[in-house]
Amino acid sequence: MRRRDFVLAAAGLALLPAAQANPRLDVLTGGLQRWGTGEFRRWGFLVYEATLWAKGDDPLKPPLALGLTYKRNLDGLKIADASVTEMRNLKIADEGTLKIWGERMAQIFPDVKDGDRIVGVHLPEGARFFYNDRFIAAVDDPAFARAFFAIWLDPRTSAPALRTLLLQRPG
Repeated sequence: MRRRDFVLAAAGLALLPAAQANPRLDVLTGGLQRWGTGEFRRWGFLVYEATLWAKGDDPLKPPLALGLTYKRNLDGLKIADASVTEMRNLKIADEGTLKIWGERMAQIFPDVKDGDRIVGVHLPEGARFFYNDRFIAAVDDPAFARAFFAIWLDPRTSAPALRTLLLQRPG
């Protein structure tokens, strides 16, 4: 491990400047502790398994990371559309903002197949996304990051059982 990466990981979480084009997932999540894991099902079908990593005693406060390991083939555009629908249901942003965020997510999220993993890292300055541990995008918008992670972590989520599992204190 390069000295710089070690120092950043030892600090808990690297708050990387937006100019860094390819942050590393292991560096971003190096100081995070695994919290809970749960499954998301739609109409009885297993869609993905989710795992939450967070720093300290408050798993809702950035920095945190949420990993989704998909159990079905899904179109990236459908992932983006579902994310916008969830944000809309939470009444997190106005329609104009949701449109912009939806267009950005449609550019970010790839088509996935069984076994693929997308990890989102919520930083104070925004979000970083990784597909199968490879960096795919940064969104330097704190409001977007709060809204995106609220899909799973807000008390009003459409998947309250999954939220409860994700927020289980590691034991």
